[in-house]
Order: sequence, then C-alpha cells, then structure tokens
Amino acid sequence: MDAPLRTVEVRLSGRAYTIEIGTGSARQVALFCTRQTRYAHVVIITDDNVGPLHTGEMAQDFDRHEIRADVLTVPAGEKSKSVAEAARLWQQMLERGTDRKSLVVAAGGGVVGDLAGFVAATFARGLDLVQVPTTLLAQVDSSVGGKVGINLPEAKNIVGAFWQPRGVLVDIAFLGSLPEREYRSGLAEVVKYGVVLDADFFAYLEQHVEQIRVRDPNVLVPVVARCCRLKADIVERDAQETSGLRAVLNYGHTFCHAFEALTGYDELLHGEAVAIGMLCASRLAERLGRIDADTTHRQAALLTALGLPTQAPAVSPQALLSVMRHDKKAVHGKLQFVLPERLGHVELVGNVDDSDVTAAIG
Repeated sequence: MDAPLRTVEVRLSGRAYTIEIGTGSARQVALFCTRQTRYAHVVIITDDNVGPLHTGEMAQDFDRHEIRADVLTVPAGEKSKSVAEAARLWQQMLERGTDRKSLVVAAGGGVVGDLAGFVAATFARGLDLVQVPTTLLAQVDSSVGGKVGINLPEAKNIVGAFWQPRGVLVDIAFLGSLPEREYRSGLAEVVKYGVVLDADFFAYLEQHVEQIRVRDPNVLVPVVARCCRLKADIVERDAQETSGLRAVLNYGHTFCHAFEALTGYDELLHGEAVAIGMLCASRLAERLGRIDADTTHRQAALLTALGLPTQAPAVSPQALLSVMRHDKKAVHGKLQFVLPERLGHVELVGNVDDSDVTAAIG
C-alpha cells in the first residue's frame, strides 16, 4: 500500500516549484513534467546503474503522452562529474535535435543530478530541468535547491551554476532497489538536517532507527518530506549563497570533500564521507569549547546505529589542509567551518588554527 503523498513548495521569486514525495509516483513522470509546460522533446540523463532499472518505463510514459524521449547514459560514479562527460552529453544532445524548448530530466543519484543539471544550465543558455532523484541522498539533499556542477581533479563541485529545477519528483519506491551501502550513505544527509536545523527531527530519527533501516515507506515519506522542507526554507532565504545562511547545509562537508579528493573519489561514498566529516566538525567544535562531548556522542551513536562509518581514512594532515584551502567556503585561503552550537543550530566559524583542524580528524 502506498504511503500518503506529501508535497513541499519551494517559494522562489520567479522560479517557484513543487517537490512531490510519494511511493510509485514516478509511474506518472510525464504528467508531473508537463503540469505547467508542454514539451515535445525530453532528454532523460541517467547512469548505467539506474538506466536499465527505471528509464525505460519513464521513456514509455513520455511516449504515451506523445513526447519524444531520448535517454542518454553516463557511467555510474563520481568520476562522471567531469568536463569530458559534460562535453559528451552536450554533443549527444545536439545530435538529437535538442533545443531551447526541450526538457532535461535528471534520473539518478546526486552525481547524475549535478551533472545533468549543469548540462541543462549550460546547453542553449539554459534548458528546463526536472529532477527525479533515485537515491536517498539525492532525494533529501542534492536534488533540491538548484546547485549543479562538475568536479575538477583538484576540487569537487568547483565548476557549476545555480539552476533551479521546474520540479522534483521523489519516488520512495526507488529506494527498494538501492544497494544497502548506497541507502545508508543517504542517511548521513538526513542526520545532518537534524544537527543543523531541527533537534526534534534528530530525536525522531533516534526513535525510528529500525523503521529507517528496513526502509519503511510510512516513516521514509515523512522523513524525506521534512528534510526537503528544511532545505527549502534555507533555499528560499538564500538561493545563491549570498547571505551565508545556506552555508549551514555544508556541515561536515569541508572535511568530507577533502577526504573524497584525497581518496580519489572512489574509496568513500559521499554520504559516508559526510558522516565522518560531521564527526570531525563536531570534535573541532568541542576543541573550541562550543559544544560538550555529549553532542558529538549522540551524533556518533545515531550514525553508527544507521550503519555509517565514523573513522576517518588515513590521510596526511598537511595534504588535508592543502585540499581544504580549495574549498568554496575558504576566504582568501583562510579556512571556515560550519560548527554546532547545540543540536539544531550551527554557526560559520573562521580563524581556526590548523592544529585544531588536524587534531579533530580523530
């Protein structure tokens, strides 16, 4: 039996859109995409894991609505967020007659959403985009808010744009086909929302660990909806990260991105690196006297209960600091960190000594 449908409205001036969260909702993807605008052509961008499972049915649904659908596939994994893959997609879209009236549908996890969103933002000076996230991490975080981009070898997400989608269609049923490790990876971003914005939500997660672990849709639909609402609240107030407010969503990510880069983007999944990065940031906040040890302990206990790693990979402290200085939150080479003051509230903190940063790795 399908869990009740939830909707979250992202209220942006001139670019408002709806996030629809349910089970089985992707069966009507064409109807969702054409609710506001009629399209004659759709480009579905996916990867070679998701494509064989889901995009055939999506293409057929568009065909039933007399909309031509082309499916373009990239290799699964972080390495596809590259200049080379973006260029290959641009060329394929050109060959298939994509124009400014075409719609791009990003069907996949965070990598596909970021890459397809960047391609949509840049092809023909910007095409409409609908996100159909198929992983938990993408459903609660990367598909919402309009941040799209690709990596350079030295820095993650350093080339990109703010390109809001026309809508986000979240189908919890997709999570049933996720490998266990991928599913757990997404739970790190769920925990992050509790730490940075909502202590009551953090407690709800602590109380529903077992239902979350077994992917109970009656718990997951409200969990995903709450995460989307929390992120939408931030995006509405700071859509392009100009006020600094949206930076709170990067809790743990300065450590996370450095760990990912130093391990070649193939040792840790993004959510695994987020989990480790959050604990590093929490230990750093402890060292600076901003929180007590119990705040870190509760995070570690919840992350462990959800099956996420908490031990940092073996990296050189100096290499870590060097990579961190390429982070988008760094200002003139000076490191800044999102650090908790208590569960449900974080602050952006600068002028942190390198020795405290390296000590926080644990």
